Order: sequence, then structure tokens, then C-alpha cells
Amino acid sequence: MAATTPADPATTVTLEAFADTIVPGVKRSPDDRAIAGVEDDPGAVQAGALAVLAHPALGLTEALDGMAGLLNMHAQQHARVGRFALDPAVPPFVALDFDARTALVQELTDPAHPEREVWFGVALFCTMAFDSAPHLPTGEALEQGHPGLSLLGLRRPDPDGFWRFPRFSYQRRLACVHPHTTATGSPA
Repeated sequence: MAATTPADPATTVTLEAFADTIVPGVKRSPDDRAIAGVEDDPGAVQAGALAVLAHPALGLTEALDGMAGLLNMHAQQHARVGRFALDPAVPPFVALDFDARTALVQELTDPAHPEREVWFGVALFCTMAFDSAPHLPTGEALEQGHPGLSLLGLRRPDPDGFWRFPRFSYQRRLACVHPHTTATGSPA
């Protein structure tokens, strides 16, 4: 099942701004409003956070417009309480600066907030997009230079597509293979 992106551009930039708040990244262009640009390296947006959120297997596709709307409603309330104006040219959450976005996300993910589970879940999926690329086959993600997997130092598979680890993490074999283990690694 292929991931799609939301049809509504306002939903897209709002959710990108949320993802960028969770794992910040570099702006894609000077006029990029969704990404605050507080980092010099790619973040959750470039890692495919929207593709993860919109992936049919996750089951959130139909809810993304509503989630973006709710996030923008919270951003408007946050701006009212903080007494600062929002740029009407972009959705309210996108109009917040990075510090205000961060403060709002902290509020929404606070254990006392009634919507905490929703926003914590969305934040978790944005993080997963960066650190594990669940929406892509691992070899393909590495071939594309996935920012999170590259940062983690995950190496490419051997030419046959398999990963082998001739050096063990403890620098010694921890156990011998059981004598009844099949050639495929299954117990006999």
C-alpha cells in the first residue's frame, strides 16, 4: 500500500509544521513556512513524516484534515492567550514561530491534556519517520539517503540485499548455534 499526502494544502503544511516541531530540519527553500529552519540538517519532514501519517496501513488518512483543523484551532487559542497576531496567509499553526509551536506541542502532549494521546501518537509517528523510515523498505530508504537512517549510521546491505554482521557488538560470539537449527535459522 502506497502512502499518499493530504489533498488539502493547508492540512499538508500544518502537519509538516507539527512534524518539524518534533524533529526540526532545514528549510527546503527560503520561503518555506512549514519548516522553521532551526536546524541545518534534514528533519522529520524530509524523512517522510507526512508519508507515514498518510499511509493507509496506519489508518489515519481520513482523520488528517480534522487533526490539522484541531491543531490550527489550538494555535489560534494559543495566539489569543499569548496576545500575538498570526499571519492570515498561512494556517494558524504554521504562522506560529518555532518557540510558540514548541510550547503548544508541549501543552498538547502534557499528561493532563485531554487530547494528549492523539498528539503524542502523531509525534511518535513523526519521530518514527525520522529514525526508522517505516514507510519505506530499508534498503530503498538507504539508497535514497534517508536522513534519519543516515544519521544513525545504518549501513547498506551486502550486494545480495542481506545484512551480515561479521563483527559482533560485544566483540565475541555470545552463543553457538543450536545443533538442531535449520539452514534458514529455524529451530528444528
